[in-house]
Amino acid sequence: MASYEVFIERVKDIHKLSAIQGHLGWDQETIMPAKGAKSRSEIMSWLAKEQHARVIDESFCEMIEQLESDSSLTEDQQANVREVRRRYDKAVKLPSNFVAEFALARSQALVAWQEARGESDFAKFKPHLAKLISMTNEKIDYYGVETTRYDVLLDEYEFGMKVSDYDPLFAGLKGKLVPLLQQIMQAKQTNPDPKLPADMVFPVAAQTEFCRLVSSATGFDFEAGRMDASTHPFSAGLWPGDTRFTTRFDEQDPFSCLYAVMHETGHALYEQGLDPEHSFTPRGDAVSLGVHESQSRFWENQVGRTPAFWKVALPWFKEHFPESPDWTPEELNKIANCVEPGFIRVEADEITYNLHIMLRYELEKKIFNDNLSIEDIPNTWNQMFSEWFGIEVPEDRLGCLQDIHWSMAAFGYFPTYTLGNLYAAQLLAAMESDIGDIDKIVESGQWQPMLDWLRSKIHQQGSKWTPSELIENATGAPPTPQPFIDYVEKKYGELYNL
Repeated sequence: MASYEVFIERVKDIHKLSAIQGHLGWDQETIMPAKGAKSRSEIMSWLAKEQHARVIDESFCEMIEQLESDSSLTEDQQANVREVRRRYDKAVKLPSNFVAEFALARSQALVAWQEARGESDFAKFKPHLAKLISMTNEKIDYYGVETTRYDVLLDEYEFGMKVSDYDPLFAGLKGKLVPLLQQIMQAKQTNPDPKLPADMVFPVAAQTEFCRLVSSATGFDFEAGRMDASTHPFSAGLWPGDTRFTTRFDEQDPFSCLYAVMHETGHALYEQGLDPEHSFTPRGDAVSLGVHESQSRFWENQVGRTPAFWKVALPWFKEHFPESPDWTPEELNKIANCVEPGFIRVEADEITYNLHIMLRYELEKKIFNDNLSIEDIPNTWNQMFSEWFGIEVPEDRLGCLQDIHWSMAAFGYFPTYTLGNLYAAQLLAAMESDIGDIDKIVESGQWQPMLDWLRSKIHQQGSKWTPSELIENATGAPPTPQPFIDYVEKKYGELYNL
């Protein structure tokens, strides 16, 4: 039999190559000099090819096959073999030259997207997007299609999920959220939301200090991570002891930065909470993007967008923004939860957010299942947005160029955001049952009990189980959208006196 110890050392080497790519990717999005783009793309391409070669090595495959029949393996060891097998089975279908070329195209596209978004010019991104879509279709052909082409991509980000799963889920959510949105908009006509002063400036330096304070209060360890600025907020767990996240700033709206930081801190807490005993192995990885998103949405929304949070954070807010109005926690919470159809997904309220996701999901279905042309993407986006949100998209920066995902060829990623919202609500209900009234815990300013619960139920479990098994083990029930529906109806019913 193959030695598990030899196998796992090879697995760790493969993971370390991923960590290096992650570090270089973070650098590329934050501080890399513009003229470093060409070399960086070549390095990323080489690393992808090198990693792929190690995954598909014939002797590595033989190890996997032998260990799959080893009944002496522990549950954690079996999880590593299972996950490596799943990754091997996908990787072996891709030619090494294709892997290298795809990595090169993604790295080049990221730089082009940053420039195109800055200038709100889709034409500058169009050739790169066309290449990424073409290569993604090529990847789908290599993998093979059993149901729909888009299903192949959905499975990459949430194992087992298909269009046949998402379609009824989204239809059910839309059927609940659209009427709720209409009720809220009607209520706003007689009771408008408070707003931030249009002429007030919230300096970047003060926002940075305030947000670092909030992030620290949630439990983020700045000795094992850092916060920076980027075009699109993101989090990267590079390796143990080095987890990084980014945000962006708007001097007229400090909430844009605050909730980006709370969101990305949630991701980063997950990475910092993974079991170090299983570092650089699949067992030690976050299990899925949907579960990852549940952690970010929990801290951003279930903690951050509550009166209880603002009772704690208001003194910090006043300290860093002394010229702000004399708001109460309830007023700040109402501003933070203002429901208003808008262009930007990452700044959307909890009612309209999932509609943003559904729009992207439907558009990606059109691209990969219906062969929507590249030329038609901006107009199709704008038409759908107008129909769904009732407002006209004035420029590409606020439309199809706003998200970073397509520049990374991360097609199929967006639906996991909605799964994260559903998982977060289900986890909130289970957490409250286990440790008591969450609002009271938040209001106390001592948030460690919430983090401890997530550490034991989610973070430390890594990829020991599938996403659905993990949620069921944590909450006592399979994943279901009902807790989310209950959560938003109660929360926004109270906010808008519905």
